[in-house]
Amino acid sequence: MEIQHLIVGDLVTNCYIIADKGEVAIIDPGGEPEKILEMAQKMGNVKYIINTHYHPDHVLGNEFLRKNFNAQILVHQEEKDYLRFTPDRFLADGEKIRIGGIELEVILTPGHSRGSICLLAPNSIFTGDLLFLDGYGRTDLPGGSEEEIKKSLEKISGIIKPGMTVYPGHGEIFFTEKK
Repeated sequence: MEIQHLIVGDLVTNCYIIADKGEVAIIDPGGEPEKILEMAQKMGNVKYIINTHYHPDHVLGNEFLRKNFNAQILVHQEEKDYLRFTPDRFLADGEKIRIGGIELEVILTPGHSRGSICLLAPNSIFTGDLLFLDGYGRTDLPGGSEEEIKKSLEKISGIIKPGMTVYPGHGEIFFTEKK
């Protein structure tokens, strides 16, 4: 699995491009879609555009990239009331998304938004705006909940293992401590 990291848009969003065996997924294309397009084209056939949640700083590049790659836009079904775009498919908790020979497991982690998700990959996790190196996502936007984000942080703490790489929606990529 190859992972490329781009920082895009006015809110400095982390966009990740994952490739394995010629298949590619783009996670959170929040702006500067031409920059994302250029990198993704080098990595293979873009199959999916995955949004960890509906906020504009994570979805602004969706339509441009869908048109250029004929890729499917995926977002959790709990985001449906907030979307200003039409996804190709709604995701469910526990669903697995195959890219080449790897699987990303969808983990519903509400709190930042109602349908916020994390994506669990081999020895790594993409946390969207749930978890950052120095904190967690805000809860004061539509669909957000302080109570729910605390439950989601507790849930994810049982999933993240020592030595994993954490790919957040903003800020630095970090590694969990090895025991």
